Amino acid sequence: MDRQTRAAAELVAGLGGADVLVAGFGSAGRSATTFLTAAQSRVTAIDGAFGAPETVDGVTRIGVDEALGDAELWRRARLLVVSPGFPPDHPLVAAAHAAGVPVWGEVELAWWVDQNAVTGPPRTWLVVTGTNGKTTTTAMLEEIVAASGRTVAACGNFGTPVLDVLTASPRVEVLCVEASSFQLHWAPSLRPAAGVVLNIAEDHLDWHGGMAGYRDAKAGALLGAVAVVGGDDEIASALPVGPTSRRVAFTLGEPAAGELGVVGEMLVDRAFGEPAGEPRELVAAGLIHPPGPSGRADALAAAALALAIGVPAAAVAQGLAGFAPAKHRGERVASRDRADGVAVDFIDDSKATNPHAAAAAIAARDRVVLVAGGLLKGASVDELIRGARERLAGVVAIGRDRDEFVRAIARHAPEVPAVTVFTGDDGRVSVAKHVPGTDSPLGSPDTGAGDRAAADAVMRAAVGSAWELARADGRADAVLLAPAAASLDMFGSYAARGDAFAAAAAALAGATS
Repeated sequence: MDRQTRAAAELVAGLGGADVLVAGFGSAGRSATTFLTAAQSRVTAIDGAFGAPETVDGVTRIGVDEALGDAELWRRARLLVVSPGFPPDHPLVAAAHAAGVPVWGEVELAWWVDQNAVTGPPRTWLVVTGTNGKTTTTAMLEEIVAASGRTVAACGNFGTPVLDVLTASPRVEVLCVEASSFQLHWAPSLRPAAGVVLNIAEDHLDWHGGMAGYRDAKAGALLGAVAVVGGDDEIASALPVGPTSRRVAFTLGEPAAGELGVVGEMLVDRAFGEPAGEPRELVAAGLIHPPGPSGRADALAAAALALAIGVPAAAVAQGLAGFAPAKHRGERVASRDRADGVAVDFIDDSKATNPHAAAAAIAARDRVVLVAGGLLKGASVDELIRGARERLAGVVAIGRDRDEFVRAIARHAPEVPAVTVFTGDDGRVSVAKHVPGTDSPLGSPDTGAGDRAAADAVMRAAVGSAWELARADGRADAVLLAPAAASLDMFGSYAARGDAFAAAAAALAGATS
């Protein structure tokens, strides 16, 4: 047992009666607090919504500033558990380092709890990360493992915190852990049975201090027994893996020995079958949902992780063929015929919260009118517009950073019609058409910030404008909500944004021409 493992084991064993700080009181923080209080730890929860110390249900609650000013709090603390939203340079993290207090994320805590058999024999961990496709891949993986007859749960960034699954009854043996870059940064000890990095593109650069920090955090999924990488992704394919890890790649092309890929219209495995390197068919590509390149890539990644822990190929085929994507991830929510009788689908991919994800959503269709915009978080949309130019029948831009889309279209696809939709100073919804050949921003106030009724009105106008562009184009097969941006400038979540799009699309589809 190395020094780190010994120290972690001693810390976990000594949690009963120890003073533990939990920073952040969202789902991860509440999960950690529940587990620690059950383990008889003395928990102090720190959150910006709290103020002076008070005790609620046996847990001391205190504000961030108050915690930073309490030297005795840091002297007593044995551990600080931080929620994913806390960046490495947060003052609470600095205070912990200064006091010699270890800093773990909720996933790191769950890992050591599991490795030290606190909740029974250690489970099998499968970890999924990437800029785009994490949730779909994790859900596919859960479906595959369930088809094999093993008990399984998707958890982590997707749904239930890992600690909650570890303590749940009946017991689950296989954990399909969707891990964000934040969670991986705060879980440096994680060594899964198999992990995958699907792809890497610019995202959360402000949190990580740049692309290098974001990339290195993602690479934390590749330190276990089997390290799976997206072979078609320039950055993911070049990531280092653990010194004893077996490297496996997946590709949308024909796979080499040791890879998974596509041959003709079949997903094929050349990494885990017998004899080694011989191709074996898994499932027809036409059965994969969501359709298109991104859906196939996610399916290959999920198959690789499942096969790595001995799941039979038949279960891979059964799980993938029966899989349907969750809401807001390429979901068809309505359809309306053009004048020529061809149906235009309205697709809700509100979960596409960065340009890389939006590009994948566009690539799944032949020709789309794109509804996009929101909080870009510093990401550029130039490559998105440049790469999707031939598939774009138009763009309707909404949200705070909508003008970035207009500027990118002017630079890279001036022939693509563009419209911005926003609320003006008088509270009314305005629709402004971009004039091709110009590169000037369409000055206007922020769109409906904090006002759900205004945001819904903007979405209705955006969907209406998108339909007019699709009808005028004559070749568009979809109106696609793939915002390439976060939702919090207008909506409380990407789900609320998707629901607004679906409601507007359904109303439009039900209207008479």
